[in-house]
Amino acid sequence: MKLARRLMLALILAISAVMALNSYVRVHRALAYFETDRQTDERLLGRVLGAAVRTVWEHDGVERARDIIRRADDSVSEVRIRWVWLDAHGAPEELPVVPLDDFREEVVNGKIIRLQHEETGEDRRFAYLPVVLPGQRPAAVEVSSSLARERAYLRGSVLTALATTLVIATCCGLIAMGLGYWFVGQPIAELCRQAQSIGSGDFSTRVTVRHRDEIGQLGLEINVMSERLAEANRRIAAETEARIATLEQLRHVDRLKTLGQLASGVAHELGTPLNVIAGRAKRGRSGGQSAEEQQRAFGVIAEQADRMTGIIRQLLEFARVRGPRLGVRDLRQVTRSALDLLSPLAEKRGVVIALATDAVPVSAEVDGNQMQQALTNVAMNGLQAMRPGGELRASVSRIWATPPAGNGGVPGEYACIAIQDQGGGIPPEDIPHVFEPFFTTKDVGEGTGLGLSVTWGIVREHGGWIDVASEAGCGTTFRIYLALASPLVPPVAETSA
Repeated sequence: MKLARRLMLALILAISAVMALNSYVRVHRALAYFETDRQTDERLLGRVLGAAVRTVWEHDGVERARDIIRRADDSVSEVRIRWVWLDAHGAPEELPVVPLDDFREEVVNGKIIRLQHEETGEDRRFAYLPVVLPGQRPAAVEVSSSLARERAYLRGSVLTALATTLVIATCCGLIAMGLGYWFVGQPIAELCRQAQSIGSGDFSTRVTVRHRDEIGQLGLEINVMSERLAEANRRIAAETEARIATLEQLRHVDRLKTLGQLASGVAHELGTPLNVIAGRAKRGRSGGQSAEEQQRAFGVIAEQADRMTGIIRQLLEFARVRGPRLGVRDLRQVTRSALDLLSPLAEKRGVVIALATDAVPVSAEVDGNQMQQALTNVAMNGLQAMRPGGELRASVSRIWATPPAGNGGVPGEYACIAIQDQGGGIPPEDIPHVFEPFFTTKDVGEGTGLGLSVTWGIVREHGGWIDVASEAGCGTTFRIYLALASPLVPPVAETSA
């Protein structure tokens, strides 16, 4: 129920209660006035009529006194006056309508007795005025009146009070409804619209304040809040943009650092095709070759040139800065591309790289370039931690896993990329810090401490998580978990540019 309607209902109920209480007090006071007036009349009648009856009875006899009572009864229409005997002897019409056995002592002492009794289906009020003479039978004057008039007045008063209450409550309700809509309903509705705009991210609208009351003050505060939220939103957007730019710069720096480490291995990889090209060129320049031999030499030169072009293109693609391009990709192919990039460095260090994958595709919605950088950072750490003759093992599979508490998500099947080295392991006290920026245990010149931090950020931005397990002397295993893509979406083929 809306606030204006509740206020209107509360006002109507309050007015009805006040009117009902007022009507009750008025009726009660009227009845009390009737009772007081009746008792006053009864006392006055008792004094006047009783004194006259006693005097006539004493001097002229009882029949003369009873005759006075009959004349008094004939002179009034709404009141019935009778002579009654109190000793229970006589005709039924000469006895009290209401038995007075319990009040005989009060009557003998001259006290007026007032009773209510139903007679022939009508409620009447009876008053007995004692007429007692020494040595005579005890008698009384019975005065009775109908309560119909009083009951009619009571019913009329109640109906009038109900009608008055209904009219006043209706008028006040309509007035309260109008005032409630003007002072409460309309301002609250406008405040709700403003709150909905703020909730949807629109901070440009403002509340039009028409009243100088608490609701108006609330509207002003909401306007101020909107301005502050708009300013905070602009500041957060600027800070987020700066943070993203800084993060991308750090990632680019990390790529360049990794690129420098790859250069030594690539130099060895380029040396062989260059020697082949140089040898074929020298033989061709010396002359003495047949046309067929020259064609074969040119083919070898072109083949080795393409090989070098592919290696250089792969390095340039890795070093290039570009925005994220999410798509459903086969993680087996992404992992293989990252390991192929490291193969020259692994060969130089005397380390074998082995990749094991499931037979079925393991697809996830990722940015191939960023994920390749993340895998390269982890694999590079493994290569640097191993001695010649070791094996760096990588695997891509589906696995049932439970996300960490702070990562969100539910237990289920996830894509898992595991990279295991055979190095010396990470000390237990250093494991909680391995993903912190600029934390490194490598020798000077081998690392900046950004690689794993950048990897953690990339994986987290993809909605996944990374964990590490290490044992001294047995190597270290990093596992990257990513949400599986829908099997209905075919993976995007990786292309080199």
